[in-house]
Amino acid sequence: MKRAVSAVFWFCLTLALTFLGLLAITFFIGRIIPIDPVLAVVGDRASAQTYEAARVAMGLDRPLPVQFLSYVGDILTGNFGTSVSTGRPVLSDLGRVFPATLEMATLGIIIGVALGVPMGVIAASRQGSFVDQGIRVLGLLGYSVPAFWLGLVGLALFYAHLRWVGGPGRLDIFYDGLVPYVTGIMLIDSLLAGDFDVFRNAIWHLVLPASVLGFFSLAYIARMTRSFMLDQLSQEFVTTARVKGVPERVVIWRHAFYPIRIQLITVIALSYAGLLEGSVMIETVFSWPGIGNYLTSALLNADMNAVLGATLVIGAVFILINKISDVLYRVLDPRAR
Repeated sequence: MKRAVSAVFWFCLTLALTFLGLLAITFFIGRIIPIDPVLAVVGDRASAQTYEAARVAMGLDRPLPVQFLSYVGDILTGNFGTSVSTGRPVLSDLGRVFPATLEMATLGIIIGVALGVPMGVIAASRQGSFVDQGIRVLGLLGYSVPAFWLGLVGLALFYAHLRWVGGPGRLDIFYDGLVPYVTGIMLIDSLLAGDFDVFRNAIWHLVLPASVLGFFSLAYIARMTRSFMLDQLSQEFVTTARVKGVPERVVIWRHAFYPIRIQLITVIALSYAGLLEGSVMIETVFSWPGIGNYLTSALLNADMNAVLGATLVIGAVFILINKISDVLYRVLDPRAR
């Protein structure tokens, strides 16, 4: 019991210190980038008196340590400031846009895991074959092809030419606003409302951007799975199993694949976090109303409250996913305890 309490304490302390470091990074980034938050509020034609009054009202006349403590206090109480672009609280905006990113990234990682893991296993089990070479080339493309280019090609081919998928946006205009906002995840909200027309339309629009994201995660997951499997297939216990006449399918999936599932947890977690934070270009290409699109618009409008709020949320999600993967690693691998 004491050991469990100690583990929970250190986990919470590590999480708190990491989050504090993230707060410090976002705060000082907001102070050193060449964007004046006061001008973003009052405009470049404001008088000196108006500028100075706004600067004092925003607390920018105080010493940096005092500003940082005030910033931490505001964040801990849920005060992310007000967005200059929308005129709404930043926290409210983030609660509206983040579920859209979460929905797309979750489907993307499902696609990446469902295809990437078997492809990596097959490539390793047939090392040097045409199948292995093809999977390696596919993985190389996943690392080399720009995301915006692949998204534009996908829209031109599958939407404009073949009409297999929906176009930019999350829903067709006809279906917009028909489903009550509950979770912000359109697939879930449409099912809760029992509106299967909206559900089908949401799937129609989601499948292409999620597949593009899934392709990049697939490339990383397949490559890492192949590497892990090659290492396991060269071990003596695998050779012994083959000598004993164990079927090759059992050797690959039970003897070789089973030990690498722990390593794959970290790979999948990092890939998922990467999709959540790296979907800016995909959301821009597909006009997806997620946090990446929101962050891009905030940068273009010099909306520092929105920029720092979105950066903080993305960083916090990255930290949380990594901590969850660490916990799962310890649960599945007794040696890590």
